Amino acid sequence: MISAMENPAGSPVVDLIPLGGLGEIGLNSLVVSCAGKCILVDCGLMFPEEEHLGVDVILPDFTYLNESGDELLGVVLTHGHEDHIGALPYFLDRFDVPIYGTPLTLELVKEKLREFDLERQARLIAVRDGETISLGDFAIEAIPVAHSIPGGVGLAIDTPAGLIVHSGDFKLDPAPVDGRGTDLARFTALGDRGVLALLADSTNAEHEGTTASESSLLPAFREIVSGAPGRVIVATFASHIHRIQQIVDVAKEARRRVHLAGRSMVSVVGIASQIGALRLPSSMLADTVELRSLPPEKVLLLTTGSQGEPLAALSRIAVNDHKQITIRPGDRVVISARVIPGHEKAIARTINHLFQRGADVFYGRDAGIHVSGHGSRDELRALIRAVRPRHFLPVHGEYRHLARHAQLAEAAGVARERIFLAEDGDRIRFSDGVGSKAGKVTAGRVLVDGKAHGDIHDAVLKDRRRLAQDGIIMVIIGVNRQTGEVVTGPDIVTRGVAFAGEEAALISEAREVVAAVLAETGAEVLTEWGEVQIKVRKALRKFVDRRLERRPLILPTVIEI
Repeated sequence: MISAMENPAGSPVVDLIPLGGLGEIGLNSLVVSCAGKCILVDCGLMFPEEEHLGVDVILPDFTYLNESGDELLGVVLTHGHEDHIGALPYFLDRFDVPIYGTPLTLELVKEKLREFDLERQARLIAVRDGETISLGDFAIEAIPVAHSIPGGVGLAIDTPAGLIVHSGDFKLDPAPVDGRGTDLARFTALGDRGVLALLADSTNAEHEGTTASESSLLPAFREIVSGAPGRVIVATFASHIHRIQQIVDVAKEARRRVHLAGRSMVSVVGIASQIGALRLPSSMLADTVELRSLPPEKVLLLTTGSQGEPLAALSRIAVNDHKQITIRPGDRVVISARVIPGHEKAIARTINHLFQRGADVFYGRDAGIHVSGHGSRDELRALIRAVRPRHFLPVHGEYRHLARHAQLAEAAGVARERIFLAEDGDRIRFSDGVGSKAGKVTAGRVLVDGKAHGDIHDAVLKDRRRLAQDGIIMVIIGVNRQTGEVVTGPDIVTRGVAFAGEEAALISEAREVVAAVLAETGAEVLTEWGEVQIKVRKALRKFVDRRLERRPLILPTVIEI
């Protein structure tokens, strides 16, 4: 295979290599490589799903960056959401390169790095709207885009092989809360110049029409707050500064003080206020002591926990486990966020608990309290027509989103052979103005469990699933190391295998099964504890399968005495 540094014709070659973000929502990370040097666009993580038992976060596999031989010049961030910056603490543990992003994005990065004691060693370089930075042969322009967090940008990446445009996460909001919309005119000007390839956000590629403006939520918030007889509690993502701004403005109109609940809410609101991305006068804030004395109709609480996370503020409030906040009849609770797939049951439980405690809960699409930060099909079509790319690569979405976006691009005039439905690890190569797939590189998911980084393999997850579903049987046998005589046991302990009334009988029968195996095993074999474990596990597995039709994890332990 010809490398990015070699081309028989002598013309420049540029490779686009997604290490994450294609086929999933999260893990966004893209390598742009040319002439032996490369940059990384975004460095995101993904949160675990139900099958990832005990896993804390999931990262892209960055092995390729070590193996390619390319010099990594830096990381360029499109915005400050976790699925675009969350892997940086783990990444910077292995790669010492500068990080570029808009001011709010870098402040959020700094806060995240502080948790890992990495903020002092990181080189964070702020980029302003419209500014162009030079990294080797790459010239990268930051283009303002509207999204569900301030400071989002698209990127125009000028390479020796042509101009690459990355939309970032975007929508064409006609009335952005902060007045900073997507600069479609700049995208159009880039199209006039000629764009080799467009990479565009596919999240809402299945949704017809346009995404409603963030500012369209203001009337619903105003109605909920103005008509509330008691406190109003609003749960939303801490990073959704535009939404928080609208809620703060409504609270100000209603002469309510604002109390912040949840560590990330306090942190992000503080950062946004400090750099001017959020207007929240300190006189409006109520601390814990003031909260106790204020009349209910003078209080609005902003909390984390819109996804039903067990330790988040709203979840603890819902089950009456919060030290400062207790639900009272007449309280109004607003859950202003979309449901992330996999969180449906947790959110439903939280809502049920809130209703049980007398709250009036506003949630779901019909409540008019949430809009997406991603553009729908009309907006995606408008971007493609503005940029008029020679090639098109849908990014940021599950495979069905990418496929629908590819169909939309073809209908908008991009030739089918110039549209690349890629997967993580695919190498998309451009030379002489022509793109093609040029093999695959190492890519995948790295699971992080506590301090175990990359050590959680399929076998571990399989065992955890079996423990959760079928329980565990532990067998303890004491064997004389010289004679092979069984001197203690077999003792059997079970957890999660049988109901309380059945457990004693099950253990008694299981002990007989193990005793029979030991009785027919020669003394010499009994000193080989590995073989004993295999025999006991096989016999018990057959017994439990016949008796309960279940497959618990069976752990025989032989103690040499």
